[in-house]
Amino acid sequence: MTTYDSSIKEIIYSEEEIKSRVAAIGKQISEDYKGEELVVVGVLRGSIVFMADLIRSIDLPVILDTVALSSYYNGTESTGKVKINKDLESSITDKNVLIVEDIADRGITLTFLIEMLQVRKAKSIKICTLLNKPSRRTMEVKLDYIGFDIEDHFVVGYGLDFAQKYRNYPHIGILKEEMYKE
Repeated sequence: MTTYDSSIKEIIYSEEEIKSRVAAIGKQISEDYKGEELVVVGVLRGSIVFMADLIRSIDLPVILDTVALSSYYNGTESTGKVKINKDLESSITDKNVLIVEDIADRGITLTFLIEMLQVRKAKSIKICTLLNKPSRRTMEVKLDYIGFDIEDHFVVGYGLDFAQKYRNYPHIGILKEEMYKE
């Protein structure tokens, strides 16, 4: 029993299921980039738990960097406008870049980030997302590695938050509506 269990309507992916899927994705990435160096760009803050586990399962030289982009501002719906709160610290020119995201929802943030990285002349850009919510997509984005496809639920845990809480919940669960509806 964890502190957050009473706030969760249903666990959709257990800690064990997540661990197994992340290992499989890491193995696939290692095969796809064999003999190459990879710049892993985590989208803060939601991807940090996933990214930490993922890079440990990648058997390649990895350079780690992060960006912080916001479009939610502590709500449950994207504002549609993306703001850069923290930019990359290293050059990605002529490098293979893997964007690591917690959830691919509408595609607004990922589209913005891809365009930003293309201008910086990355050799290649691929996207790895823990969760894919295709029913909400408003902008077409090619996802190269997907942890799990999910229905349109408000989920938390394993890095995903509501108002900066629940990131340390070890499972991915559907948050009870009374926790975020007023």
